[in-house]
Amino acid sequence: MSFDSLGLSEPLLRAVNELGYSSPTPIQLQAIPAVLKGGDLLAGAQTGTGKTAGFTLPILQRLSQLAPAAGSAKRPVRALILTPTRELAAQVEESVRAYGKYLKLRSTVMFGGVGINPQIEALRRGVDIVVATPGRLLDHMQQKTIDVSKLEILVLDEADRMLDMGFIHDIKRVLARLPEKRQNLLFSATFSDEIKALADGLLDSPALIEVARRNTTAETVEQKIHPVDRDRKREMLTHLIRSNNWFQVLVFTRTKHGANRLAEQLGKDGISALAIHGNKSQSARTRALAEFKDQTLQVLVATDIAARGIDIDQLPHVVNFDLPNVPEDYVHRIGRTGRAGAEGEAVSLVCVDEHQLLKDIERLIKRPIPQEVIPGFEPDPSAKPEPIQRRSQGRSQGRGQGQGQGQGQGRQGQGQRSGEARREGGRPSGEARGAARPPKASSGAQPARDGRSQPKPAAKPVAGAGQAPRRAEPAKAPQADNRRKPAANPGALLSGRRDAPRSSNRGH
Repeated sequence: MSFDSLGLSEPLLRAVNELGYSSPTPIQLQAIPAVLKGGDLLAGAQTGTGKTAGFTLPILQRLSQLAPAAGSAKRPVRALILTPTRELAAQVEESVRAYGKYLKLRSTVMFGGVGINPQIEALRRGVDIVVATPGRLLDHMQQKTIDVSKLEILVLDEADRMLDMGFIHDIKRVLARLPEKRQNLLFSATFSDEIKALADGLLDSPALIEVARRNTTAETVEQKIHPVDRDRKREMLTHLIRSNNWFQVLVFTRTKHGANRLAEQLGKDGISALAIHGNKSQSARTRALAEFKDQTLQVLVATDIAARGIDIDQLPHVVNFDLPNVPEDYVHRIGRTGRAGAEGEAVSLVCVDEHQLLKDIERLIKRPIPQEVIPGFEPDPSAKPEPIQRRSQGRSQGRGQGQGQGQGQGRQGQGQRSGEARREGGRPSGEARGAARPPKASSGAQPARDGRSQPKPAAKPVAGAGQAPRRAEPAKAPQADNRRKPAANPGALLSGRRDAPRSSNRGH
């Protein structure tokens, strides 16, 4: 079946064809007609299946065919797409512009870590579609620089991640300011009972689309476990990269400090590597992603939060240097490879401390992961497990980089993520709500706590890892819980495009 059969307009079909797409993916086959009907939608699909096009194409069609509501002198915001991270927001808006290049619709992207004034100027000129992170959107609402009274369509993208990052209260505050009558779309890579409960409060008799059973991994991804002693992980990673001649390797660590340290160590081993996480400036994150995509950078070391939005055609290798606290994060991590039907490889380096985490992951995905011992790296059978929190804190000299997780503690770190969540989607360091900052270039780092830990500000950055200076962040008052029906949060995927993420909003 082709895109022509889905009822899309000629300008959209022309743009899709120019991007090299001829056949829709399963989620697109079902989601596009459902969104075109105008009803609410709850959609779930594995990461890398093209969920972004599944909602951007029908939204563009609906907005181009329906006249905006009367009573506004300038172009009103008619569609709002919320994402959990800056990179994902940038890539979704990039898709909106690419698919809508032949339509007379305007879009912009808004997230923290960059100056707010260019975003205010774009809103003044008028836009039809806004892609934003919740924290920065609330900044604009607080300053009354955005008017959402004419909103027609709301999308919650990456719902599971926004829930996991503690965005629920920010989303409730956003929902309280939106018009009651609107179309709501919720996309998620995984479905938990919490997401279902949130969807029940947000969606009105939604169509339900689920193209794969819940919490499953793509069949095109070859998964493998390499048992190894905890102190030989870095040595094994270097061995695997060199012996297999790996390029474009995305490596996940548990903490920001661990990402910096690993990138530095790989550099000393002669392997080009950079770290990307919430403490990096937006310009540093964008630069690292661009180098990784054009294959001038061999290894990108990332934390879970920073990696959302990394969308690379045929990314061959994902490595879990540390297993994640939350089993669902494993699904998201390895979903960076094997996208849009391509084959990929996901390797996890597992020490004795992580055996319970591995059991939790295998229970979630309902399958055992094959194990292979690498000759020369046989783990010590007499090694005793250590609580990950104590071991991590000791190695980071008491700087609080531990994960707060011992064996079997699964979701304990989940409630600690709201700090980085607000910074990830919120305002630059030192920027107060309710007051616009004076115009100036924005290149400084935005301090942010990694969603997996609660670190104190580091004394200085790790050399060689592209670390921007860190500044202490004043404590934030807790978000008010608006007493409106619960909001859902989403988790949809990009459609496999190689475009580099944008670090600022579209000018017009």
